[in-house]
Amino acid sequence: MTYRIGPARQKCAITVLGGPTTVIDIGGLRIVADPTFDAPGPKTPLIKLAGPAASEAEVGAVDAVLVSHDLHPDNLDESGRAFALAAPVLLTGPVTARRLGPPAVGLASWTTHELPRADGGGSLEIRAVPAVHGPEDGDRDEDGHVTCEVTGFVLSGQGLPTVYVSGDNASVGTVAEIARRVGPIDVAVLFVGAAAVPVRQGGRHLTLTSERAGAVAAVLGAPIVIPAHYDGWAHFTEGRTEIDRAFDDAGLSGLLRGADHGDWIELVS
Repeated sequence: MTYRIGPARQKCAITVLGGPTTVIDIGGLRIVADPTFDAPGPKTPLIKLAGPAASEAEVGAVDAVLVSHDLHPDNLDESGRAFALAAPVLLTGPVTARRLGPPAVGLASWTTHELPRADGGGSLEIRAVPAVHGPEDGDRDEDGHVTCEVTGFVLSGQGLPTVYVSGDNASVGTVAEIARRVGPIDVAVLFVGAAAVPVRQGGRHLTLTSERAGAVAAVLGAPIVIPAHYDGWAHFTEGRTEIDRAFDDAGLSGLLRGADHGDWIELVS
């Protein structure tokens, strides 16, 4: 049976609303990563082709919002920014937090923030992990980041699956470091899409290609991989067809979990 997103919390499930926007129900909490709720249209220099599969009202009350970065409208648009700033907890990287202002909490890579769980199971630990928004040798900003600061997140807790949300990362090596330092990942939400913009990094890919996503899945050893951020915008150069083909070529098709945007993917039976 397919379950559509609504205010009611799931025991342990994930849905992708389109673009990067991912809703994670875990430990009795509702977490939203990279909210983007604007209607389609030009977002200079990008073009949004499709709106989200659910509105803010359909998502309902949330316990925390995770923002990988704020400088690009495909990861945080105007409506998403308002949604994030209204959340009781907003976690992001330190540079991004300074730009967003309160209530944003800046987490340096490898540091954690704990949220009391609503299911009585103690706390949900949210760990910030690094991401590289483009080629390893790409142009760096004044803070030393490729393109800009981007933060990934790992969610974990006693009796819960460990969930990795990649953010706009293009680096397999960075994921290998995450695997070494964090340990086993049960669910990987990978921003794929092979995003490319001619005016940035010489047009080279800014996020994972489908082939690199397969490599990342192999490095992590995660039994569940949920693709995100591969559609809804004109600057994506690969979509679900390419993702499916790459995982099939790598013998990893059994890892992929997908559903229509806005439908829940259950993580535990």
